[in-house]
Amino acid sequence: MHRTYKDLPSEPVAMQSTEDIITGTWRSIRPVVNEDKCIRCYMCWKYCPDMSIIVEKEGDYPTVDLDHCKGCGICSNECPRGAIKMQREVL
Repeated sequence: MHRTYKDLPSEPVAMQSTEDIITGTWRSIRPVVNEDKCIRCYMCWKYCPDMSIIVEKEGDYPTVDLDHCKGCGICSNECPRGAIKMQREVL
């Protein structure tokens, strides 16, 4: 029998917030923000699926929460100025 989302339990299955789970160690590449190119449009923040782009207050340059960033590269792809480059992690 094929299972669907309707077969999932109706109550939450997670026991803790993902904020408490360090997932940055999964990453093989990391985003690096070039402030000289960044226009602070925050498209990186808008599209980050892990909420790993941090903007403390409007006007600040975005920073990356490396404890939670998985290195997917969406921020780099969505940046209209090419201000975010993906850099290989040092193992």
